Amino acid sequence: MKMIPTHLKPFVTEQHYDRYTPIDHAVWRYVMRQNHHVLHDKAHSAFVDGLLQSGIETEKIPRVSAMNECLSKIGWGAVIVNGLIPGSVFYELLANGILPIATEIRKLTNIEYTPAPDIIHEAAGHAPILFDPEYRSYVQEIGSIGAKAFSMKERREVFEALRQLTIVMEDPKSTAEEKAVAQKLLEEKQNAIIGLSEAEKVSRLFWATVEYGLIGDMNNPKIYGAGLLSSVGESKHCFTDAVEKLPYSVEACIESPKPVTEMQSQLFVCKSFEELMEGAQSLTNTMAFRVGGTESLEKALRSRNVATFEFNSGISVTGIVHALVKDKNGEAIYVNTTGETALTVNSQQLKGHGKDYHAKGFGTPIGMLQGNIALEACCDQDLKNLGMVEGNFVDILFVSGISVSGRIISIIKNNQNVILISFEDCTVTLDGNELFKKEWGTYDMAVGSRIVSAYPGAADPASYFSATIQQAESMKEPPSTLTELEILYQKVATIREKNTFPDECIQELCDINNELNRSYPNDWLLRLELLELAASKLELKQLELPIKEELNELSKAAAFTNLIKNGFSIIYV
Repeated sequence: MKMIPTHLKPFVTEQHYDRYTPIDHAVWRYVMRQNHHVLHDKAHSAFVDGLLQSGIETEKIPRVSAMNECLSKIGWGAVIVNGLIPGSVFYELLANGILPIATEIRKLTNIEYTPAPDIIHEAAGHAPILFDPEYRSYVQEIGSIGAKAFSMKERREVFEALRQLTIVMEDPKSTAEEKAVAQKLLEEKQNAIIGLSEAEKVSRLFWATVEYGLIGDMNNPKIYGAGLLSSVGESKHCFTDAVEKLPYSVEACIESPKPVTEMQSQLFVCKSFEELMEGAQSLTNTMAFRVGGTESLEKALRSRNVATFEFNSGISVTGIVHALVKDKNGEAIYVNTTGETALTVNSQQLKGHGKDYHAKGFGTPIGMLQGNIALEACCDQDLKNLGMVEGNFVDILFVSGISVSGRIISIIKNNQNVILISFEDCTVTLDGNELFKKEWGTYDMAVGSRIVSAYPGAADPASYFSATIQQAESMKEPPSTLTELEILYQKVATIREKNTFPDECIQELCDINNELNRSYPNDWLLRLELLELAASKLELKQLELPIKEELNELSKAAAFTNLIKNGFSIIYV
């Protein structure tokens, strides 16, 4: 079984399989039958092949535990999450070869398309195509990039607004006014964003490829995006003239916003999965975790969230960056964090330097010492020549003009690099301004002449985030009892599974149809299931014509037209 990183476990929940209703299973079955029927010649061959290998059945919602076993054959796994999770968590799971699956399922009223993550989208859309090694590598690569992409405070507010909108859109009890309010709030939060964060760039690239990508020839592309593969309506809509097909490029994908509450009006067509990988790597080369320097610290500062920055000595600092001091050229020469901060080396928290010890923040200079000396590269003799020996009182002057004056109490090295020097009775100044006062206690100075990387989150997340995230909520509460309509669905499913039709079963199906006409005149899906049986079994032929006429009448309502037409297309192949 794939190991889940400790700090991600709080986002994992349980499936509670017994809470799915017979209507839930019928919704799954309808979509899967449609997908098998429609996608066999429209989807990339990797998806069609993967359906056979992924442990996904047509008749019933899959158990994620069974999917996990199938994915383990390719070195991946599956875990259950509760709907929308933070983007950083989603991407880090993918980076670790773990497919997050939301176990909720769309309502019957949203059967063609839902803005909320659900098990049809996650399991039937994402999982099958992961069995292609090239595509799987791309998904894991973009997961790695997304996990280290900086967001902004405003972007997190957009995420919360989007979460609320998907909840409202999926809830059948939501009024038109509530939907409009949620939509307006999302638009307001989106409009408040100036410029694109790294996280938004990755999100848009993910959306245009993994979720809604086409592949192959521009004039006859195939589907590989999970959003298309899991949508009965959109898998057909995407091939109409209403959808513009554009050649894939990272730049074009990033420039295109993500419509989340309606079908896509444009889609990008890549030539191959190899082209996707090349695009992802080109984006990587522009990001803070790869570029480093002042630019990366500025992104950490704008994120207003826990971030890690790493020095060229190998020491990393995890905390919320809240201030940068720059020289006349605009280069950062001193960085401050606020609140709980931890120091790390080789992805392991440095002993005695966790967030409890640095609970109020941390500050340290960046750069060379006067004489262009890289302190991190100094050997023991070099340090001795500089007077930097434990017990000595020293005055250290940086090229930037920062002065550190105090008594050295310890020098810590890692792989011959000096990474941390601690002082007592220490004062740190710049141009007459005190950056650290001796009465504040011990001064721990991270050593490094430049920042080589910065990224959101912690260098040692298991230590930094321990017990700080509440456990995710489980899926919906179980129904106390089945409704009358759900009981009818269950009866039809049971008869279909037995596949024998003695007189009592025939009578029961007739009674079910009569009850539909009496109490549920607008239920089209169960009628389709009855018609499926009636059209294929000689014993039930007397039911076929009346049910078909009922469905034809229902199909006059615009909301049901395509759904019933699509159902007919499978029954009467």
